[in-house]
Amino acid sequence: MKNKILAVLTGLSMITTLCACGSAAPAGNETAEEAPVAAEAETETAAESDHAADASAQETSDASDGEKTWIIVTDTSFKPFEYADESGNYVGIDMDLLAAIAEDQGFKYEVQVLSWDAALAACQEGLADGMMAAVSVTRERMDQGWIFSDGYYDSYQCMAVAKDSGISGFGDLAGQAVGVKSGTISAEYALGLSEQYGFVMSYFEDSPTMYRAVLDARVAACFDDAPIMASNVKDNGLDLVMLENTGNEPTPYGFLTFDPANRELIDMFNEGLANVRANGKYDEILDRYLGS
Repeated sequence: MKNKILAVLTGLSMITTLCACGSAAPAGNETAEEAPVAAEAETETAAESDHAADASAQETSDASDGEKTWIIVTDTSFKPFEYADESGNYVGIDMDLLAAIAEDQGFKYEVQVLSWDAALAACQEGLADGMMAAVSVTRERMDQGWIFSDGYYDSYQCMAVAKDSGISGFGDLAGQAVGVKSGTISAEYALGLSEQYGFVMSYFEDSPTMYRAVLDARVAACFDDAPIMASNVKDNGLDLVMLENTGNEPTPYGFLTFDPANRELIDMFNEGLANVRANGKYDEILDRYLGS
């Protein structure tokens, strides 16, 4: 698509240049023999301009007639749902599930990796068609205009602390800072507890940076989605412990859009999700990333 756009712009540039050359007035010392040559050149230039315009119009038509490629944004700081592997490939439960659903439904898509806030903004501003990044489905978000698919994984949020911190629960957090990720359900969960237990919020853009802040004792604890936290602790050997009895009620993850015109994409996602659950691919994907 990018190359086609550049080709169209190049064609239009040629038209402008050629038309400008063809409209130049003859010089005052033009001879009688030179005039027909100039007229012939002007005719050829006009023909070339018409040809370039036709080519550009055809290419634009071809682009509009082509199959739509949906732009899907994500934030790869939510391992095991989306992350970059050692080769730089984007993998995880969400990425594999999206690929399986697209194959089942026969639609094309392109993944663009952004931060959480930027991904949401891209959807809200119409720069992306949908978002898949371990996004919790809540009534509040739906009331704000988020359009969700059916849930594809139930998750909950909980708190983690450094192993040697001595913190055993919410009651040990009075007067201390607690890490959360901006714009997430885990941040909302922590905020709802902050006044009761007397801690303050410290916001981070991604999970790894937040975990490091706990390990460096810059914050006393952190809140995050339980499966994401468990995966990071296990795979990266982090000296964090997820505390029991600090979790909230589970909520499902969903694929989302903000544009009602993209309902087709939501419908395809839902139908594909039902099919990959039925044929066993869904369980295979979960076992690939969450199995022991």
